[in-house]
Amino acid sequence: MPTEPAVPRPPAVPSGETSKTEPPKSRVERVLAYRLLLGLALAVFIADQLSKLWIVAHVPFDPMHSHRAGTDIEMVRGFFHIIHVGNTGAAWSMFSGQSVLLAALAGGTLVAIYVWRNALGLRVPLTQVCFGLLCGGIVGNLVDRVRYGHVVDFIDLHFGGYIYPTFNVADSAICVGVILYLWQSLRAPK
Repeated sequence: MPTEPAVPRPPAVPSGETSKTEPPKSRVERVLAYRLLLGLALAVFIADQLSKLWIVAHVPFDPMHSHRAGTDIEMVRGFFHIIHVGNTGAAWSMFSGQSVLLAALAGGTLVAIYVWRNALGLRVPLTQVCFGLLCGGIVGNLVDRVRYGHVVDFIDLHFGGYIYPTFNVADSAICVGVILYLWQSLRAPK
């Protein structure tokens, strides 16, 4: 009787380790791997949009950023005001009047983050925090550009004679996310 050729068997996996040929993860499992990022992005987005809805409903629009009587709320005398202004540009009003271009750039940034999520290390919890803040802020300002044609800004800080550019919750989240990511990147072992 002829003998059958020996079929190679995969090596045994030591106990406690997983096989390299694990079955593919379900869509739910893949999404849950990013739950910190998604949860934080959603929280930032909700906080940003709720604060802007309150501003739009309760603070008169001040397109000239004039601080006319009745157009702002002084929270801390000479330092912190709530004012309702619109920004068609980016940070510090750069690219003013380019709301459509900036909306497209925001959408492109979100797509790029999704496409390069593995290269960005988005499975690392601290990186998820950074990008959760960043994505929540980007989406918050993107919704404003689509809804109003500008970003609703309302946090107005004064430092003596200098007035810091007015900003919002989304802007704050974006800045903190970027700074935290840069800090993490500089600390990472080479």
